[in-house]
Amino acid sequence: MTIGWHFDNTYSKLSDNFKEVIKPTPVKDPELIILNEKLAEKLNLDFSNISKRELAKIFSGNVLPEGSSTIAQAYAGHQFGHFTMLGDGRAVLLGEHLVNKNKRFDIQFKGSGKTSFSRSGDGRAVLGPMLREYIISEAIHALNIPTTRSLAVISTGEKVVRENLLPGAILTRVASSHIRVGTFQYIAAKQNIDDLNTLVNYTIDRHYPEIQTSDNKALDLLNLVMEKQCQLVVNWMRVGFIHGVMNTDNMAISGETIDYGPCAFMDHYDPKTVFSSIDRFGRYSFSNQPPITKWNLARFAECLIPVIDKDEDEAIKIASETINNFQNIYEEKWLNMMRDKLGFFGEDQRDKKIIEDLLNWMEQNKADYTNTFCYLMNKDSIGNEIYKDQKFLTWIKNWKNRVLINNGSIEKSLKLMKNTNPTVIPRNHKVEEALLAANENNLDNFNKLLSVLENPYDNLENIDEFQFPSSNNNYQTYCGT
Repeated sequence: MTIGWHFDNTYSKLSDNFKEVIKPTPVKDPELIILNEKLAEKLNLDFSNISKRELAKIFSGNVLPEGSSTIAQAYAGHQFGHFTMLGDGRAVLLGEHLVNKNKRFDIQFKGSGKTSFSRSGDGRAVLGPMLREYIISEAIHALNIPTTRSLAVISTGEKVVRENLLPGAILTRVASSHIRVGTFQYIAAKQNIDDLNTLVNYTIDRHYPEIQTSDNKALDLLNLVMEKQCQLVVNWMRVGFIHGVMNTDNMAISGETIDYGPCAFMDHYDPKTVFSSIDRFGRYSFSNQPPITKWNLARFAECLIPVIDKDEDEAIKIASETINNFQNIYEEKWLNMMRDKLGFFGEDQRDKKIIEDLLNWMEQNKADYTNTFCYLMNKDSIGNEIYKDQKFLTWIKNWKNRVLINNGSIEKSLKLMKNTNPTVIPRNHKVEEALLAANENNLDNFNKLLSVLENPYDNLENIDEFQFPSSNNNYQTYCGT
């Protein structure tokens, strides 16, 4: 029986400046760890009659799907503010799988061996971080936030050297594309105007066809990408997600969340929260995500200067004015998002103060970000002495008075809130528990966690253990490279 692959590999047909033609490095003894059957169904792929052994060969790259055209993509990036020419150092793009003849998805192996972009890296990945990306990316998808997704994870049967010897793995990642701000930075650094125009047109054809006939495609592309990225980071702020490594090579032009390395979810509300072990100065802290998004977009705008206007000074002026709009766009989206979290209909001049008063109280009292909104939604299981604080009770009165404005009601507000505020998030300690057990070949915790996270807005029963943070406030994450 055919699996249903339909590859149409447009990116691999671009010039050699965009990629390296390369195959995945075969692995010793691949074994299927997990297959995302629901995603496979969405992709019109049928693996039901394929043995686990054969699936492991497919998702390791030992056997390549018919029609694939394997490449490593070139890109650059500002990593913690420092510009570097990069590229896929441990990833291979199989190609673009077509669904219903028009919907295009990149299929990529992560951890599939060395490429010319590997520098001193080994091109491999470790089981724990690949399973982490699987859990978090699928959780982000369930939270209704644009994201790359995870189709499968296999173990390679080989050890990978990190701080010690660890089990190797390969993740199969699915994305609208892997075109990044860093892709534009790489091509711009080559100073080839033809390639830059090619990339602009290719990106528009693939992601923003509505501006194909625009008088200034590059400028319109900048505006649309800024709009998408604004909305993306607002969604991260909505659920307390901290990406952890917002380098320009990790900002997808499609507006999807990409690369789940040292990411985590905030427990008690603190805007300065950082989990990444390598982010020593808080560059990518929770509250810094909006300004870093703007900073990354400014780097994108710099790449587009030669194609925005032939007059460089005029192009810089236009691009600067565009980027300076970021703050207004973001603040409006953020304010509307917070209104939804609090069940506010319409607008009121007091909204911003009510929101800020709550966030300040949460920070001062180390209140859990997710559970505070659950408490407001009458989640009995969230009961906590902290919510008997007099300042909070006073705030509650102001909040209820605001809810009734603009034809609101408590019932209507609760419905809005329940569609905006998750009951469960991937609690960091539960993720770690699942990964530790998985490293010992026990996937019970992993599968249970996935099941709970699949419906984060539902009133699920018997999930108390997934709703509360750990007492350990020193949690750190690592990039896995």
